[in-house]
Amino acid sequence: MFIRKTFTTEADIIKGCLQGNRNAQKHLYDQYAGKFLAICRRYIKDRDLAEDVMIEGFMKIFEKLTQYESKGSFEGWMKRIIVTQSLLTLRKNQKLSMEVNLEHHLEAGMPHYEFVDMEANELMEMIQELPVGYKTVFNLYAIEGYSHAEVSDLLGISENTSKSQLSRARALLKEKITQIQSKERSING
Repeated sequence: MFIRKTFTTEADIIKGCLQGNRNAQKHLYDQYAGKFLAICRRYIKDRDLAEDVMIEGFMKIFEKLTQYESKGSFEGWMKRIIVTQSLLTLRKNQKLSMEVNLEHHLEAGMPHYEFVDMEANELMEMIQELPVGYKTVFNLYAIEGYSHAEVSDLLGISENTSKSQLSRARALLKEKITQIQSKERSING
């Protein structure tokens, strides 16, 4: 008689995956696939390619699981692998190009935005429309929470370039938001 083991804790799932248990691997995949696909889609527009990257990321997670030291968040550890896999794919397929802002005219402090009543998916669409370099730095810094030093290491760029790309991304997003506000005012006013 075949008894199917259920995995109730993160430790059980990790232990099962380390033992090569397919049910544990499936459980881990099912639990995080949606979230990790969303991360891949932030960097990679093509859905099929993003799914491939997510699957490659899971393969790396299973491959490197012995390196997880149970320090910090397991999800955070996996997320870093998924982000890295997305960046590697970007570099390989699109030759991720970062523009260097030689003028170093960075915005002082955080930009001030008027409140705009928009859905999160509308904002994510705007981010997707940014040039690859801007979008990548914006995602890593503003959404994933990496520091400029970490972004520069991940992308092989200087911290100033990371700051410049973020500043330009914010400026473009602010411009797009302002355009939406103007349209709404003309429709409502």
